Amino acid sequence: MGMRTRTAALACVALVATGCGRDDGGSGEPTDGTTSSPAATATPTADGTSTETAEGGTLTVAISSDPGSLNPAITTSGAVHTAAETFFNGLVGLDADGAPVPELAESWEIADDGRTYTFTLRDDVTWHDGEPFTADDVVFTFEDALLELHARTKASMGSALESVEATDDHTVVFRFAEPYAPLLQQLNVTEAPILPRHVYGDGTALEEHPANAAPVGTGPFVFESYTEGSEIRATANPDYFKEGPFLDGLVMRVIPDEGTQLLALESGEVDFLWGVPGPDLARLQDDPDFVLESTPSNPGGSNCIMTIGFNLERPITADPAVRRAVGHALDRDRFVEQVLFGQGQVAQAPISSGIPWAHAADTELPAHDVEEARRLLDEAGWVEGDDGIRAKDGGPLAIDFVHFPTFAKYGELVREQLGEVGFDVELVALEPPVFGPTVFGEDDFDTNVISYCNGPDPEVGVRRMYDSALIGDVPFTNAAQYRNPEVDRLLEEASQTVDPEDRSPIYAELQRIVAAELPYLWLVETVGTRAWNARCEGFQPHTGLFAESARCADA
Repeated sequence: MGMRTRTAALACVALVATGCGRDDGGSGEPTDGTTSSPAATATPTADGTSTETAEGGTLTVAISSDPGSLNPAITTSGAVHTAAETFFNGLVGLDADGAPVPELAESWEIADDGRTYTFTLRDDVTWHDGEPFTADDVVFTFEDALLELHARTKASMGSALESVEATDDHTVVFRFAEPYAPLLQQLNVTEAPILPRHVYGDGTALEEHPANAAPVGTGPFVFESYTEGSEIRATANPDYFKEGPFLDGLVMRVIPDEGTQLLALESGEVDFLWGVPGPDLARLQDDPDFVLESTPSNPGGSNCIMTIGFNLERPITADPAVRRAVGHALDRDRFVEQVLFGQGQVAQAPISSGIPWAHAADTELPAHDVEEARRLLDEAGWVEGDDGIRAKDGGPLAIDFVHFPTFAKYGELVREQLGEVGFDVELVALEPPVFGPTVFGEDDFDTNVISYCNGPDPEVGVRRMYDSALIGDVPFTNAAQYRNPEVDRLLEEASQTVDPEDRSPIYAELQRIVAAELPYLWLVETVGTRAWNARCEGFQPHTGLFAESARCADA
C-alpha cells in the first residue's frame, strides 16, 4: 500500500436537533437555590411559530443502576460508563455514523501502512482542577489504565501496541508491530476516556483510587457529588474546550425500575431516559410532549449482543451436549417479543450485524427445537425425574444464572424454557460492582448473561470474548474461559489485516468454529431508545457526552 497519510481538520460536533426537557431538574428548584435569567434563542416549531430555547437550568436523567465507580477507563461496565462518561473525553469522538471526529486530538496522521499514528493534541484544554492537559496524561491512561483494566482495549491493543510515546507536551505517537486498522474507532470516550496523571498516577491502585468516587476529567460537566444508591450531581464546565455546555448542571438519579423511570419522565421529575420500556414505546411515540430516538450505540459500547456465557470449568456446562441442549431449548424469538418488545432482533451470528463486513449471517446457531434438546440430554445420561428435574449419577441438572438486576426478565425466560427440558435454574441477581469480581475474579457461576458490545470493529469488542490470553479477572473479557489455539490464531491474523474485504473471511471462519463449540450462546441484538422532554434539543443520543450541546426551552 505504501506510506499513507491522513490528516483530520478540527471540526465541530454536529448537533442532533430534536425536542427539549425541563430546565429545573424536575423539582422546580435550581441546584444553587437561585433563579437565573439565561440567554435564549428562538427554536422553530412544526407550525412555524417559535419557542425560547434557553441556556441554563439543570437536566435530570434517570439511570438504572448505582455504578459503584465513576472511572470508565478501568472497566467496560455499562453502569459506570452511563454515569461517568460525561466527565471525560477521548482523543477522538465518533459521530452518529461512527466516523472519527477530533476531540482532545485536533488532528492525526497515519503512516507506515497503519503501523504509526501521530496525534496532535489541543493546547487549550484543562482538567477540572485547572491543571493543563498534556500528552503525558494520554501515555499514563493507556499504560496504567486502559491496557491493563479496560477489557476491550486490553484485548485488542494489548498485544499489538509496541509503544505509546509523548514526543512533546501536545504530540502522542502510537506504534504497532504490524498494521493496525481499528485504532481510530477505539479512541472515543467509551473506549478510551483519558485520565489526569497528576490525580490518578499517585501510586494508589486504580481499582481502589478515591478519585473513582470523585472524578476529575476534561468533559463538559464537572463532578459535584455522589450519593450511593441515589444520585450523582454535576455542574457545567465553564472552561470546556468545545462550545457549550449550555446547561448549568446535570443530575443522574438512580431509578432501577423501568416503569418508575417512565412515570418520572411523564410527571416531569426527570427529563431524559436512556431506555423506554417496550410495552410503553408506542404510547410514548404518540405523545407530542416527548421525543424518541433509537441507536445501536450506548455509553458502555455499540452493536451489543445479549450473550449467555457458559463456565467451561464447571462439570455440567463443560459438556458440549448440555450447551447445545440449552441452545435448542431457548426460543430466542420470545426474548425479542417479551423482553425487547421488538427493540432488537434475534442474533444470527457471534458477530453483530451492525458490523456487516464481519458478520457471517449464514452461521449455523442452534434452532429452537425442544425435542432435540431433550434427545441430547437423554444421550448425555441425564434422566428426567418425577419432579421434572433431570439427574445423572445422583446429582441434579442444576445450574445458576448470574445476571444484573436490570436483566431479570432474561433470567425468568431462561428458567422457564430450560425448566421445560429438565433443568433446575437458580437466578442470581448481582449489582454491577459485585458481578465483575464474582464472574471474572472468582469464576463463581455456571451461566451468566452479559451485554457484550461488539463495538465498531470486532477487534474492539469481539476479541476479548474468545482470546485465551484474556482469561482472568478483568471484567467483561473471556467469561467462558474459552481456549482454542485456532481461534487465537485467527484473531491475531484478523488484527494484522487492514482491508475489511480480506478480514471478512477470517472472521467468518472464526464464527463457524465458535458456533460449533458454543462457549457462548448469542441471544439477541439490542438497540437503545432514548426519550426526553420535547422542550429540549441538541442531544447526541449515540454518545455518553449526550448533553454537552443540549438546550432546554422555557416552561
